[in-house]
Amino acid sequence: MTHRIERTIQDGIERIVYTPAKRQYETPLLMQHGMWHAAWCWQPWQELFAQWGWESHAFSLPGHGGSPVGRSLRWCTLGYYDGILSAEVKRMKRPPVLLGHSMGGALVQRHLKKNCDIPAAVLAASWPSRSTLLPLARLFLRHPWEVALALATLSAAPAISTTALVQDLFLSDGALIAPDELRARLSPESLLIVFQHLPPFWRPPLRTRTRLLWLGGTHDIVNAEQIHRESAADYGADYIAVEGANHDLMWERSSSQTALSIHQWLVGKGVV
Repeated sequence: MTHRIERTIQDGIERIVYTPAKRQYETPLLMQHGMWHAAWCWQPWQELFAQWGWESHAFSLPGHGGSPVGRSLRWCTLGYYDGILSAEVKRMKRPPVLLGHSMGGALVQRHLKKNCDIPAAVLAASWPSRSTLLPLARLFLRHPWEVALALATLSAAPAISTTALVQDLFLSDGALIAPDELRARLSPESLLIVFQHLPPFWRPPLRTRTRLLWLGGTHDIVNAEQIHRESAADYGADYIAVEGANHDLMWERSSSQTALSIHQWLVGKGVV
């Protein structure tokens, strides 16, 4: 067996840790999921990184996956989630590489604004560097009824109310997970957080010294690939366009190659 898997729920947080049988790198990976998702979403990459000798930790925010609800999801904020991410970083025995997907990328950006305690960060299909306004408008034009219902209820749940919506927003044909299976795993989510990642509530930490890699799918429905590219340029981050991929890069057909690109980037940056 190439790795050991440990799943725990402690202090209200579900954690899934993959420990390689033969550790090649001392720096751990800490994975922050995005809206509706949870620690489980990192499974394909955790398996691969364990094979390459990396220890990885994924955790679920309260009310997501196996983590019990901490406060009403309707009133969860990015500040609340950011505090949990910061606590997870502090739990690590040494500063980890942060991987953030979608909203998780926004939380990584917030962490970078306050801390210089990590060796590198990877933003996978992350929220943009400056504002969620364009992605929200893009989704409104594509799914006006669902976005209007979300605005009326202050809940992001309408966006994942059908299998067809989930497939459109997250997966391309031939993904590693079926749309109905993905929808069954998703959790309700706050809509308030979307409006906290835009001016005047948010300004990006453009002068961070942390080494950054940004990845964007060329067929990303949630965030257009051009927005990913511009966000990477904002930070001076290295950028990889994942050809043909939709939003959930970990579950796309190209998942293994995308993970390999991250692994090679980390090694090339001297992260050990």
